[in-house]
Order: sequence, then structure tokens, then C-alpha cells
Amino acid sequence: MVDSPFATRGRRVLVTHERLAESAIHLLNAHDVDVFFSPPYTASDLVAQRAAELKIDALIVRQGQVNEAVIAASPKLKVIAKHGVGVDNIDLHAAEKRRIPVLRAMGSNARAVAEHTIALSLTLLKEIPGLDSAVKGGAWPKPTFIGRDIVGTVMGIVGFGAIGQHVARLAKSIGMAVIMYDPYAEREISQFDRDGNRELDVLLAESDIVSLHCPLTNATRNLLDTQRFDLMKPTSFVVNTARGGLISEPALCEALRGGRIAGAGLDSFAIEPPAKDNPLWGMPNVIVTPHIGGVTHGSATAMAEIAAQHVISVLDGHAPDSRSLARPMELAAQ
Repeated sequence: MVDSPFATRGRRVLVTHERLAESAIHLLNAHDVDVFFSPPYTASDLVAQRAAELKIDALIVRQGQVNEAVIAASPKLKVIAKHGVGVDNIDLHAAEKRRIPVLRAMGSNARAVAEHTIALSLTLLKEIPGLDSAVKGGAWPKPTFIGRDIVGTVMGIVGFGAIGQHVARLAKSIGMAVIMYDPYAEREISQFDRDGNRELDVLLAESDIVSLHCPLTNATRNLLDTQRFDLMKPTSFVVNTARGGLISEPALCEALRGGRIAGAGLDSFAIEPPAKDNPLWGMPNVIVTPHIGGVTHGSATAMAEIAAQHVISVLDGHAPDSRSLARPMELAAQ
């Protein structure tokens, strides 16, 4: 995707990525908005420079840090739309100070992230990476291998919003038992299974898989630390398709090295991209993906179109959608 060489419309949006779904671009163009791009993970000062040069009216955030310098760069900036749901890479306090709404594409990638969660969980439970390596290395572990059953496995879901609810339904459909923790979704938990509600520490002790689906806030940062890993079964796994900062990575390394948990499946990290020498890479019981759980054709289109609709609505003078608004008191950036 490349920028149009000339701005021909009255309003401008900068996307912090090299691509946006064509349908979203057409939607923006049809509403008098030109679309410009900045490569993913570009340094914030360079993004700020580009925003200032273009005098942008809106920002669609995909990847990279959007700090105060970026938000303050264009005096015309009226709205920030997230291409997704998590906003820990956006300085919400800086946006609020300038009365710039930050809007999320709620529910756009819930099913995709849930599917990725189940894929990571089954890969861990069935020990597929280790078996794959063994056979490719010339071994044949069939005579001694005994696998785990999916039926009866306890999936502990931390965070019961749209993604957590999808995970619960998928897990139950393949025979898993599901328990849940979310102090803000007790009604939804009760509707799914009135006997499935647990306190967090109880859930950690009972689960075979602990799957994280809560936002990164000041209260949830390093939610899984040394003390909480000590509560888990030595045969259990942790799966994180939410935000990397929910897990203390040093504590996770210690828990894995010490055999206090059996493994981890991670789609997000405290720092992204993570360092090449991250100590997790040397652990055979860790599988990782590059924060792509919600990146499917369907979800990418939905995220882009919802973000575009948020931009158009605010630029046209409408109040921001209150259900999609990211509030600093609820969510915290790095």
C-alpha cells in the first residue's frame, strides 16, 4: 500500500502501518478523507514528524507507540481510532488532556483471537512441538509416549469479555471444563455457567490451562508473577493472547526453569518486537507467535472498517461512541 502522491480531499488520516483494508480506504475516501501510511513500529518521533507535516485530522493506530509527541504533533487532530481493541500503545492521558477521543474496534477480532487461543492450547496439550522435533531428529517416541486427553481438561479463563466468552464456548465444545474469573463480568459468567465462577487464586490452582483475556491496566500489569505461578499445577500451561504486560516474563522464566508449570503459549510480549536474546527462546516448552492472534482476513477487514467509521463519525461532528471509548481510568498505556 502506498500513499496517493497528492492529497485531494479535505481531511487526512495517518495509519501507523503500511496497509489498511481496501474497503476501509474506499469508505474514508468516499467521506472526504485522504489516507496516509507510516511503517509499523516506526519510532514515535518520526511518526510525530509525519503527522505534523501532513497536518492530520485523524490517526488510525495499528502498531508502534503513540506517545504525547505524536498526539500533539498536529493541531488539527480530532480523533484516534485503534485498529483493534488493546490500547496499551497509546498515551490515553495525553489524548484526554487534548480532548481527543480514543476509540476501539470492539468485538472485531474476538472470534479470531479465541481460535488462536485454542490452537495454542491444543498444541501445548498434545506436545506437538516436541514430538515434531523428535521425529525430524531421527527419534521415534511412540513406544513410550502417552498423550493427554482434551476431554476433562480444565480451561481457566481470566477475563470474560467478548474474547473470553468465545474461548469458553470453543473450549466447552471440544470437551473441556471451563472455569472463569472476571469481577466485572459476573453476570455473563453466571449466564454461561453459574458454577464456573472462581476467585483468581482458586482458578490458578484448579486449571490445566490458564488463558488470559483481560486488558492491560495498572491493576492487571504483572498479574501473573512469582507468587501466582507458585499456585499453578506443575502440569499446567499458561496461554496469553491478550497483552504481554499481564505476565512478568522473569517470573515466567523462573517458573518454567523450575518445573513449576509445564509450558506456555504466548502471542504477546511486554516489549514488541521482543529482544532476539529473550531467555524464553531457549525453552523447549514455550511456543510463541508474533501477536497475530487477531489477524485474519475477516478480522482485519472488520477492524479497519470499524476504525474508519469511528474516524468519519467524529470528523463529521458526531459524539464518539461511548461503548468504544477508551478511558484512562480504566486502561493504562506503557
